[in-house]
Amino acid sequence: MKKITLCLSVIFLGVCLLQSCVKDTLKTTYTYYTPVYKSKAEVLQSIKSAPPSALQNTGKIFLYGQYIFINEINKGVHIIDNSNPLAPRNISFIAIPGNIDLAVKNTTLYADLYTDMGTIDITDPQNVVFKKITTNVFPERDYSNGFRPDSTKYIVDWVKQETTDKRSLVDNGQPSPGLWLASSSQVSGTATTKAITGVGGSMARFTIVNNYLYTVGQSNLSAFNISVPAEPVKENVKPIGWNIETIYPVKDKLFIGGQTGMFIYSLSNPSSPSLLGSFSHACFRDPVIADDQYAYVTLRATGNTSPCWGGGAAQRNELDVVNISNILQPSLVKIYDMAEPKGLSKDGDLLFICDGKAGLKIYNAANVQDIKLLKTINNINPFDVICQFGIVIVVADEGIYQYDYSNINNIKLISKVPVDKL
Repeated sequence: MKKITLCLSVIFLGVCLLQSCVKDTLKTTYTYYTPVYKSKAEVLQSIKSAPPSALQNTGKIFLYGQYIFINEINKGVHIIDNSNPLAPRNISFIAIPGNIDLAVKNTTLYADLYTDMGTIDITDPQNVVFKKITTNVFPERDYSNGFRPDSTKYIVDWVKQETTDKRSLVDNGQPSPGLWLASSSQVSGTATTKAITGVGGSMARFTIVNNYLYTVGQSNLSAFNISVPAEPVKENVKPIGWNIETIYPVKDKLFIGGQTGMFIYSLSNPSSPSLLGSFSHACFRDPVIADDQYAYVTLRATGNTSPCWGGGAAQRNELDVVNISNILQPSLVKIYDMAEPKGLSKDGDLLFICDGKAGLKIYNAANVQDIKLLKTINNINPFDVICQFGIVIVVADEGIYQYDYSNINNIKLISKVPVDKL
């Protein structure tokens, strides 16, 4: 907030119109945040089941069996019993400071905790047991403007504060807060539950393929052997480029989305994924999914300036369809305009795209040269989506929505877990 006070004398009004007053003052109020710390031992001991809490700031989603695991950004994980999609039940919350990503194998939950990764036994989702912490998995998880957290503790909250700076305009100086501004590292019923393996959304940084957990950081791909689920063993870390954002498995391959391209890795040696091919694009936010023949890449503009180092190219909002029949040389098939696309999912010929404020869009993608918009659900602002068995689960600003699309001509909302914006 800026307020400029001008002192003008009636007697010397004519003079002041010719030469500016030298007593002008600029007053600026800055908002900043300070961290609240707890010891690492205290935080790890507190990772356990708590009563269900309202969704407020939803993030990544993971489905396993009858459960929906939904991230509360930087706070932890909600567990929702979805055995009846017509009436999902929010049953518990696991407080995990700094949590953004998650994945599940059998009865084990893996979740990031700032730079570290926690392993949690969820045999009883209402009575989980913390098992192990793996340190320094995501060394790039940090905060901006020169702030570095105390590495011997965990941040559990932020306290909002304000300060006011006053400066005379006569010196032509620019006010400086002299304080850092914290910003998080950031920064989707008629069917029955059939899934017996976990499914993550397209915005995920964690994915599981057989006995391996794969995670992507800003520039690295890490492989953890989880043949003993409660004892993840890091076997490999590979540099894969800059500004990496998402990971998506298709059979024996990993499709990795970055701000400058899509990268395809082979899992022929699961402990050491190897690069097969790549597809480059301008600098955008970039989740990707794929089937046997095509990859679908949503590119979302982030503003007037490029988020990539040294970038500055004009940005668009679009869907790129990429032919991957020759996995070594992916080729662009066609570009479709979008509003602000984010997560996406596919079931047969049906393609679901979260297009931000433009809503959830459902396409017939049988002909990739001419995909057809079938329906838009435009009363939500969706972030990520997973579709299976005729039910599509959508994470939106407004909550978690489930739609029955078994009859594509009559898509029906069957349930909603709302967000409680305090």
